[in-house]
Amino acid sequence: MSERSFEPRHSVCPYCGVGCGIEYAGDGRATGWKAPVNTRGEICPKGAAAWEVVDHDDRLRRPLVRESGTLVTAPWGEALGRVETAMRDIVDEHGADALAFFASSNCTNEENYLFQKLARVLGTNNVDNCARLCHSSTVAAMSARFGVGAMTNTLEDLTEADCYLVTGANPAEQHPIIFRSYLLPAVREGTDLIHVDPRSNDTTDAADLHLPVRPGYDIPLLNAMCKVVLEEGLVDGAFVDERTEGVDALRDHLADVDVDANAEMAGVDPADLREAARTFATADRAAAFTGMGMSQHHCGTDNVHALLNLVLLTGNVGRPGTGVNPLRGQNNVQGAGDVGALPSVLPGYEPVTDADARRRVADAWGVEPPAEPGLTEVELTHRFGEEIRGAFVFGENPAVTEPNASEVARAFADLDFLVVLDLFETETAELADVVLPGSAWAEKSGTVTNTDRRVMRMRANAEPPGEARRDLEVLRTVAARVTDRPEAFRYDGPEAVFEELTGVSPLYAGLSYESIGDGYGRWPFPEGAESGTDVLHEEEFAAGEPTAPLVPVDHVPPADDLADGDLVLTTGRVLQHFNSGALTRRSGTLVRMRGEDVLQIHPDDAAARGVADGDEVRVANDRGSVTVEAEVTPGIREGTVFMTFHYADPLVNTLTGDALDPEAKIPEYKHSAVRVEPVE
Repeated sequence: MSERSFEPRHSVCPYCGVGCGIEYAGDGRATGWKAPVNTRGEICPKGAAAWEVVDHDDRLRRPLVRESGTLVTAPWGEALGRVETAMRDIVDEHGADALAFFASSNCTNEENYLFQKLARVLGTNNVDNCARLCHSSTVAAMSARFGVGAMTNTLEDLTEADCYLVTGANPAEQHPIIFRSYLLPAVREGTDLIHVDPRSNDTTDAADLHLPVRPGYDIPLLNAMCKVVLEEGLVDGAFVDERTEGVDALRDHLADVDVDANAEMAGVDPADLREAARTFATADRAAAFTGMGMSQHHCGTDNVHALLNLVLLTGNVGRPGTGVNPLRGQNNVQGAGDVGALPSVLPGYEPVTDADARRRVADAWGVEPPAEPGLTEVELTHRFGEEIRGAFVFGENPAVTEPNASEVARAFADLDFLVVLDLFETETAELADVVLPGSAWAEKSGTVTNTDRRVMRMRANAEPPGEARRDLEVLRTVAARVTDRPEAFRYDGPEAVFEELTGVSPLYAGLSYESIGDGYGRWPFPEGAESGTDVLHEEEFAAGEPTAPLVPVDHVPPADDLADGDLVLTTGRVLQHFNSGALTRRSGTLVRMRGEDVLQIHPDDAAARGVADGDEVRVANDRGSVTVEAEVTPGIREGTVFMTFHYADPLVNTLTGDALDPEAKIPEYKHSAVRVEPVE
């Protein structure tokens, strides 16, 4: 431990989108406090270990610059000077659209707002965040149908549901406080839990019914469930008549669907599928939860459209205990999108093509943002070295998190200039020309927005170590140097940034640091509201219409074709670690455990390949290969294998494909054709 002084102050956990309150507990530990979500102060293993990264020996404490191919320490003035010169030169020679800005859903609303403002004041909408890699398809489908892409309900009212349909998510491990403090108590009191997932896991253990769907076949499964609802007269007729459009077109589209054939295609038992449909449709209040198992496909948007059809047909929108509830990943993945760190929308999800929205932003900034949408994160890396000449990566690690990782690493090498602002010398930072040392969760103040739309305050428990600086100050300084509008970036702290945000974003209008306090404000926040809007779409949908369309969707085959002997690789998280592992793998408490960096394979698939439990195996396809230990288990469905994406070694994204959803531009992480063989 260092000699820095630490002061316990209420903050928010830096990991998943639950938004648990944590603070410094002394002796190098973090603890929970009785916050809006973890009302008893309960925390998960990641939250308990959150302090370990704050004072870790590997923290960046001085800027780094590249000299003769090697990163060496340098004064702040030199590092910032290189950033200013390089970015200005690129804009002068190639235009602002030659720059790419990777925002951070692990950082505050104020920081992300400032970051996207920097990009747009420079003259480009090429700003995106890692929501592109997890839930952009969910947001696209829900925005198109409902007018906004966020949880429709609150954690509290969801405890009133009679049925939970959890599809493509594992909240018991990925959102443990939501599961153990809200969902599991309801299940124990009689709420039915249906789990749709290709493998059995901790969530499955609590389920009444498990549908082990074949990866990439969610649409046949959900279309079949909708067909059961229609053919058995389980439609909520009053709701469909009053709140939807297009039921006849959907009925005609599903007329030829054979429920048994679709179930077989999806790899589930037809009787179980029918039971799931009946249970969901006959519940007085049924709530759907969706995760990356649904969204991370090149048909992810259509997957979610199919789920929305089921929810609308059964009248499960606009009431407590119902709705469609995406379980978001990082602690501020909701907020990063809310504040405009996306290439096609301004703060508040107003399109960059909307002239009135651009004028309102210009009134606050003194400069109008560009009118043409920018490129998404994966589109940007695909164009590195061509029309994209420079990049600013803030608090993310795309060299590990993007698909087809070997190509991504080669693409980064083609940039003229790369600057990274982060806590550690990550795999992405190792490729940079300048690395700026930033601030951990416990060293910053601001707000984050959790998975059920609560805006909550973070407060600094410590100063950054060495010469590291707070992220907001670094971003403000860089923006003042590289743009011609330094006056647009003069703030006396995060509260001033938030005040500007509330004037620019209709979603956050009415919120203030004072009104949030130690509690929260949930957007949208109407004038005079005590804490905001709990249940969305009660009388009309957020788009301003009383009805939402029912949208027929067809099955879209996975992008990877399976050759003889191929297995389908799917990926996910485990309880003890988080995302790319840039933070958790540096935590001494969160050591690797069996089942984390192994290949889970079904016994029949293992036997056919001469693989025994504990063997070292090579997992390969045309994109690359990794070597990993095999865990032979019936918990994974036959024909499918599973790995986590937490580690740079083995780097599972060496194997994942970069085929993109045509609408959301999300990659297909959840279906990669691979060959598995024992290492001789």
